[in-house]
Amino acid sequence: MHEQKDIFYQATLRICGSLDLSQALYDCLNYLSDIIPIDEINIHIFNQKAGYIRTIASADRNGPLPEDANNIVKMPQKAINQLKGKALADIRIVNDPKDDLVTSEMAKIRGKDNSSFIILRLIINNERLGTITFRSKGLNNYKKEDAELLESLRKPFGIALSNSLQYEKVNELRRRLEEDKEYLKEELKKDDKTRIIGAKFGLKNVMEKVNKVAPTDSPVLILGETGTGKEVIANAIHYSSKRSAFPLIKVNCGAIPESLIDSELFGHEKGAFTGAMEQKIGRFERADGGTIFLDEIGELPPEAQTRLLRVLAEQEIERVGGTELIKLDIRVIAATHKDLEEMVKEGKFRKDLWFRLSVFPVYIPPLRNRIEDIPALVDHFIRQRGRELGLQNFPQPSSKGLERLRNYDFPGNVRELKNIVEREMIINKSDTLDFNSIKQTGPSVNDENTYNPAQNNSIHSLDKIIKDHLERTLSRAKGKIEGKGGAAELLKLNPSTLRNKLRKYNIPFGRDVDWG
Repeated sequence: MHEQKDIFYQATLRICGSLDLSQALYDCLNYLSDIIPIDEINIHIFNQKAGYIRTIASADRNGPLPEDANNIVKMPQKAINQLKGKALADIRIVNDPKDDLVTSEMAKIRGKDNSSFIILRLIINNERLGTITFRSKGLNNYKKEDAELLESLRKPFGIALSNSLQYEKVNELRRRLEEDKEYLKEELKKDDKTRIIGAKFGLKNVMEKVNKVAPTDSPVLILGETGTGKEVIANAIHYSSKRSAFPLIKVNCGAIPESLIDSELFGHEKGAFTGAMEQKIGRFERADGGTIFLDEIGELPPEAQTRLLRVLAEQEIERVGGTELIKLDIRVIAATHKDLEEMVKEGKFRKDLWFRLSVFPVYIPPLRNRIEDIPALVDHFIRQRGRELGLQNFPQPSSKGLERLRNYDFPGNVRELKNIVEREMIINKSDTLDFNSIKQTGPSVNDENTYNPAQNNSIHSLDKIIKDHLERTLSRAKGKIEGKGGAAELLKLNPSTLRNKLRKYNIPFGRDVDWG
């Protein structure tokens, strides 16, 4: 009796001696293997809803074992029924895996068929937490006395498992808290989310659409050239909606390596693949209750498009390496500078996904088609950069400087204007900004429908010249294609021919596009 008490004491010290459960198993194995045959110890938990067994800690004679690709095992229905049933003993000896359905499945997957097992259910406060399995090489190694000895350690092992699961939850909450903290820091640095420069002028029609769609949960597809401010419009939609108190999670689909897209978007379970040392919550799950903004949606590979379609249709995801469906309540806003309709025709983008995303398209015109917004944008960027530099007095653009900006083509749109203002404030330390570094590469502001090579000091491709000319004409015609004053009449083209050209040059048109 004294000996068994001593074994209990020594084993318990090792079980509770480390927060790392695998390390605790290894320490315990080193001690117990001198008393009974043990080559490996594993702790498993059973997910009744999903029907799989997850190994959360392992150790053999060589040390603690890292989680591998086999750490989650889907059980056949007969084994699931056995695990759920009350007839299964809390402690059982399996001297041949063939004699036990669950043990047979696990041994087969792990390549441990020629082994003997002692299996104990771990129960705390009448809650079945999981099981601990002791394995030794060879068949018929265990006796009743071995099982009785190990059964005395069932409670310490149960406490260790309970503590490990709680510790895992605490770590996950801490990670989420840190992520939320960083997210809030970024949000606090930003200007008023619903304030849009140009809302009363060049973006008036865009903002009218924003105000209509924001209160709904409809998906929104924001179209426009690179640098036009698609993210700003996404901000305005989210922060004007009933979801504004919940997260707006932003994803640049073109910036995520293809091999990591599933993990980034949908998250992964611990041990789902090599290097997955802990559970990760994906972007979609973090956006629950709020909005996810998928920028550059046209960059998503086909496999990710398929999974995104399921999220939109079912409002549920499955983490990589997981089998449990997670219900979500999210709104999707997507953006692209590409012609998704053309990509559908070329087989590069799913047609059904295109229909799901384009419920409410919003087109943002390029800066060259809303030059009336330039003065307000310049003032905004001067103040923004001035505050960052700690200036007491902000410089002002000269009239000639504004004229130079109005006559510039802005291939990089609003983003390029911001860079130009910042560069000018660095170079020019006076109170007046003339923007002398700007080359007059764009059409005259006084004739927005005529491309004048005499006013252009740089060489453009023929396609760019044609596209610019079509955009200016369509803007002048307020988006009207045919009829009196329509773009087809101004260009002396057949309306069908004009539509084909607009499609060729990826220029949006139709009732859903606002040209002012």
